[in-house]
Amino acid sequence: MNSEYQTIKLRIRDGVAILTMNNPPVNQMSELFTQELRAAIIQAQEDPGVKALVLIGTGRNFLAGADVTQLLQVTDKATMAAHLTVVHQGFQAMEQSPKPIIAAINGNCLGGGLELAMACHYRLAAKGVSLGLPEVKMGVIPGGGGTQRLPRIVGLPTALELMTGGKIIKSEKAWSLGLVDELAEGEELLDHALAVAKKFQDGILGWKTRVAIRRIDRLPSAQEKKHIIAASRQKLAKQAIGYIAPFKIVEAVDQGLSADPQADLAREIDLFGDCVVSDVSKNLICLFLSQRAAGKLPRIKGLKSEPLRKVAVLGGGVMGSGIVHLLLSAGLDTVLWDIDQAALDKARQAVAKSFAFQIKTGRLKPAQLEQMLASKLCMTTALEDLSEADLVIEAVVEDLRVKQELWKKLDGVCGARTIFGTNTSALPIGAMASVLADPSRMIGLHFFNPAERMPLLEIICAQPTSDQTLAAGVALARLIKKVPVVVNDGPGFYVTRQLITLPSAALYLLADGVDMEAIDRAVKEFGLPMGPFTLEDLTGLDIGFHVCQTFARELGPRYQVHPLHQAVHGLGDFGRKSGRGYYDYGGPKPVPNPRVREVVADYLAAQGKAPRQAQEGEIVDCLLACAINEAALMMEQDICDRPADMDLAMVQGTGFPAYRGGILRYADKWGLASVHQELLRLQEKYGSRFEPAGLVRKLAQHHGTFYQQLGR
Repeated sequence: MNSEYQTIKLRIRDGVAILTMNNPPVNQMSELFTQELRAAIIQAQEDPGVKALVLIGTGRNFLAGADVTQLLQVTDKATMAAHLTVVHQGFQAMEQSPKPIIAAINGNCLGGGLELAMACHYRLAAKGVSLGLPEVKMGVIPGGGGTQRLPRIVGLPTALELMTGGKIIKSEKAWSLGLVDELAEGEELLDHALAVAKKFQDGILGWKTRVAIRRIDRLPSAQEKKHIIAASRQKLAKQAIGYIAPFKIVEAVDQGLSADPQADLAREIDLFGDCVVSDVSKNLICLFLSQRAAGKLPRIKGLKSEPLRKVAVLGGGVMGSGIVHLLLSAGLDTVLWDIDQAALDKARQAVAKSFAFQIKTGRLKPAQLEQMLASKLCMTTALEDLSEADLVIEAVVEDLRVKQELWKKLDGVCGARTIFGTNTSALPIGAMASVLADPSRMIGLHFFNPAERMPLLEIICAQPTSDQTLAAGVALARLIKKVPVVVNDGPGFYVTRQLITLPSAALYLLADGVDMEAIDRAVKEFGLPMGPFTLEDLTGLDIGFHVCQTFARELGPRYQVHPLHQAVHGLGDFGRKSGRGYYDYGGPKPVPNPRVREVVADYLAAQGKAPRQAQEGEIVDCLLACAINEAALMMEQDICDRPADMDLAMVQGTGFPAYRGGILRYADKWGLASVHQELLRLQEKYGSRFEPAGLVRKLAQHHGTFYQQLGR
């Protein structure tokens, strides 16, 4: 039996219909695929010579779920409900099949792919493949019966953990949970599936008792269910603020898992619809697509970088040791240089310590770590040992002269094809490149602390940076599993300049009598991980003040340092590292620093101002309007003109709430006319720092948006 399907190949072997799913490029579900799969299953069921069916994927995918770009187009629940109803009917027909259906999970089995597998009567998986229901990361819930079948297969607590966290697990873990019935080596998977089919044919296994939607053996009692649901809601109330889908998942299982699966599945469809039409879902999907497109720039399209085999790191401090961790994890030969043996010894301890989580979770054994450090890491105080490196990443003290001196020396040591990357948060890349014989080899690689955990890598091109050098920087990001966001050289680049903007704007509110704690609290309520003054204490008031001075010098009067900023800096209380900053850290918990409060009170008295109350909305609008304006100014200055990259950088690098989509998507939702009006109000009240950028004025006048205006 060989039928003409575009996405399914159907063949018969030993009385078993093998349905190979092949819907390029990554085996995603689609309307055509759903129709053809259903038709192929019916064809096999009606063939008297077929005794069982096996579903298997192609390449690295069993079935990787739906195309999320289609979800962006959904604006009403009814359309989505009609589509999901068809999917549900197909899965239920599989469960009710007169012949057993076996899922031979050869590769990624995610979202709708796992829901398909759970509708089969037996799940056989290749070792090492990934399974999961990650829909919550797209702002939706499993919509193909996953909320009702998964708890029946693995138990409610485990199912809630997997679904609300969007966790992806390996097949070995899935087998231990009961989600997978059997494991096999990849090359033996189909043979094992055929052997399982024979067990069904011989009556050793019975498929009618293996229908997931009818199982009750893993379900809790009513009282147990009540406690499990309550605990899950309590956990999500702290961890999922601003999100919708995790709570809808809990609602689906709370009201579901009943003796009426039809009603439960219909409720799942309705709850999915609530999620898919929400702004939260649209924002999360757009961020996912932006991450997938990150680093794919026209200027390096089709350009292949030289393979990176050996990478050197200059400086074994906190950032340097974190970068070494990343390089070793990627399997690269790594050279670490520092000024003396004592510094190297300290760095080696820091590198080893950075693998503590992998050791604790059993992903790496202590002996394996020692073997890796011995075989892959070379530590040296001689710059000559870096001569064969394909890439050198400098992570020494943030001093331009020190960095330039190192690069001068390395220019005479390294080969002509070595790429030079500097890890800096603000120093000009062009100034460092100027000391090289060939400045096109220099690029900025701005890692975020802690480097081994923060997902963003801001890649900065100076004017002379070549396309080949940029391609190497992007290739490095992919190799070490970082999200590459490419920007051009300029004071603070993109992320640092945005980070400084929030506390800078907050100072104007503080100088207007608004309480410091109220400002921090409003920003946290908005969804950022910390308020602007807490952030200043963490990064260091001395560093922030120095950056603000640099901006004032390089970018003009708009960025003049606020007099209150000058006064607070003059105290010498530089944040957590000195025990006091805006807050005092001497007690069991931070409290406002009385010295800062006194400085603020004196400033207000001198200006004839009194302390005042401000609503959270006023505070957030002030700070976000300034940040939106700063992004527009950077677009005008050609720092970056890709809104999706800019939003991705703020989410991945600073903790801007993902459910809000990023600063520019938030601005588009707010409305540029409203942003413009807010900036005009702030400019009249506080001065030129808030003067609307030309781009903001233009978009406000023409009812435009950042994303539409720039065609992104």
